Amino acid sequence: MKVDSNRLLFAWAGALTIGLGVVLLTGATGVRSQKFDVIDVQRINVREPDGTLRMVVSNREQFPGLIMKGEEFKHDRGAAGIVFFNDEGTENGGLAFAGRRKPDGSVQHFVHLSMDRFEEDQVTVLNHIENGKNYQAGLTVNDRSEESSIESIRKFQEIESLGEVEREALIAELGEGFAERVFLGRRGEGEALVMLRDGEGRPRLRLAVQRDGTSSIEFLDDQGEVSGKITPESLRQ
Repeated sequence: MKVDSNRLLFAWAGALTIGLGVVLLTGATGVRSQKFDVIDVQRINVREPDGTLRMVVSNREQFPGLIMKGEEFKHDRGAAGIVFFNDEGTENGGLAFAGRRKPDGSVQHFVHLSMDRFEEDQVTVLNHIENGKNYQAGLTVNDRSEESSIESIRKFQEIESLGEVEREALIAELGEGFAERVFLGRRGEGEALVMLRDGEGRPRLRLAVQRDGTSSIEFLDDQGEVSGKITPESLRQ
């Protein structure tokens, strides 16, 4: 029986093409990692298989706004860093950093690590901030509202179009439920400080050591006035 060589050649070429396609496709899906010596990028988005955003690593120019449940709201942070997102694609903390010497020679610099309450803002914050010759470094713990802030943030996007009274009311609404409760760190002119506040954010207990070693424990009333004070001298009396 005579074999048609052209038909055989076409059949062989087709089989080879199909086989190569299978190898390429299965090989591509099998690749799970790559190694690089250097990667230069402006932003990296880490996502779950369903597309949910879980982490962003970005320079200042590409840094995302505030993202809640996948919806992004304009927010200029003026920094580079890393943002973390929960299972629902809502921001729940991050690391931001910036620093420069201004034309007048003064320094403006900060490094900021924060953890957010669910659908709210920062509750645990580690900061180092320099502004000119003054700087602050420490750990802050805040109270935040139990209510989601998403609707308030949506309203806040329209703040420029609001009248003065409406604007002030919205700002007050966004501040509801917030109170700084604990600060542990360095403030002022080299003062080492532990400050404890009540649920309204009013200072109630202040433990401080000055640069020269002067130390004290102060108890404050709800008006911020010292109602009692302990010093090394008072303990010796």
